[in-house]
Amino acid sequence: MLLMAMAMSCVLVMGQAYEGKPFKYEVFNGTPQEIPGKLYCAYYDLGGEGMAYHETTPENFGSGRLNPANGTILNEFRINESVDVSYTKVGIDDTPNNKVKPEMGLLYIGWTAPGEWLKYTVEVKQTGNYILNFLSSAEKDGAISLSVDGKDATGIIKIPTTTSPHIWNRLDGLTTLSLTKGKHVITLHTQEAGGMNYAWFDFILQ
Repeated sequence: MLLMAMAMSCVLVMGQAYEGKPFKYEVFNGTPQEIPGKLYCAYYDLGGEGMAYHETTPENFGSGRLNPANGTILNEFRINESVDVSYTKVGIDDTPNNKVKPEMGLLYIGWTAPGEWLKYTVEVKQTGNYILNFLSSAEKDGAISLSVDGKDATGIIKIPTTTSPHIWNRLDGLTTLSLTKGKHVITLHTQEAGGMNYAWFDFILQ
């Protein structure tokens, strides 16, 4: 399903000026993630609950809990936010059962639940149709959707089980989006429970 997102200098989401800001980390340095290219799910926007994301639980089950606070970036990544963030680990996420082996130390969103969402400010460098590949895992069948500037862009996208949240797969040709050049806000919605982990989307210009 295709959606033509309107390019604008000030990003509007459902007719309202969006006040979230791109996340500041390493190469991004507070600048939007760029399309074409990979959109990393753990680098959701700054702005907090109700603006940049919505979580159903107040605690970050990854940073500081599963991964004890020890002064390292990976164990304490966004530790004070309620979005659940973890990272791929040797001996857990690099098993022979993987359909696609993820890099180790890759940050991802986990403990996902229906009704949760995450927003990403992106800079589209070229107008066109984009095929999306998705690196993820799913304990059971689940579903997501994507919206662009507050408007549904995909409908429900089924995510097939990989049988474990630590068995990873790259879903090639997951969906297609039609985007115009400029800044946009992409929202990732969890629609159906599946014990899913989200690492990245790769936007490939057709």
